[in-house]
Amino acid sequence: MNKKPLALFGLKWNPFSPDVPVEALFVTPEVRNFCWRVENLVREGGFALIAGAPGLGKSIAMRLVAERLASLRDVVVGAIEHPRSRTADFYRELGHIFGVPLAPHNRWGGFKALRDKWHAHIESTTVRPVLLIDEAQEMPPPAFAELRLLASSHFDSRSLLTVVLVGDHRLPELLRSDELLPLASRLRVRLTVEPASKETLRQMLEHLLEQAGNPKLMTPELINTLCDHAAGNYRLLCTTANELLNAGVQREVKQLDEKLYLEVFSPGPDRARKPPAQTKMALTAR
Repeated sequence: MNKKPLALFGLKWNPFSPDVPVEALFVTPEVRNFCWRVENLVREGGFALIAGAPGLGKSIAMRLVAERLASLRDVVVGAIEHPRSRTADFYRELGHIFGVPLAPHNRWGGFKALRDKWHAHIESTTVRPVLLIDEAQEMPPPAFAELRLLASSHFDSRSLLTVVLVGDHRLPELLRSDELLPLASRLRVRLTVEPASKETLRQMLEHLLEQAGNPKLMTPELINTLCDHAAGNYRLLCTTANELLNAGVQREVKQLDEKLYLEVFSPGPDRARKPPAQTKMALTAR
């Protein structure tokens, strides 16, 4: 959405877009506590986990963790962008992230070079480098096994790395497999995201509107209606609200209200529309 339609409503940015500024994100107490625990984890190293169904806030939690860790002194934060890589490419990506030139044909050399780099960082700063892995359920088990071996030394008594794994419901199931139980046993901090209550959804919506510059963009009745139909799913709520915002721009209304909601989503002679993906995402959220 370009700036002209946003100016129509007095908005600094689209409050329902996925790329809302980090400082304007709505943070629940559970996510705030998780971020604090991960900040402390970098002093000792180890594995952390964020898991849950799509649309319940995993990406927001990951953005907040990344932002807060990057602001800490001497903390190096890297992110895996292609979790489905096989082992050789996984090492190449780690080398790129941490500035270690690796030879693909020499896995032992890469293993040693990465650990030496992390050892040196710990000795000079006392904090562990951080690796963030989104969509971690896509990682092949051999890459998980290599990561576990890379991340500790001294007969598993010393952690060299802090790893935050993020994934949907398949990730905890994957970690319960016999092959990955040694890694699962090393999880020290966990966050399982759940469907949000109607009150939490309302607080998030009001927070986003205020941060974007127009707390009166929606009527209270519309906010209640949106929260009632969101099935506890943040993404579904924002997707529906964004469609209403676009409709409001098109109709040049002064405020988004229930009348607009009914015009956009109620069945009519030419269309019968629901809020985007409502049925499917509601079932997923449950």
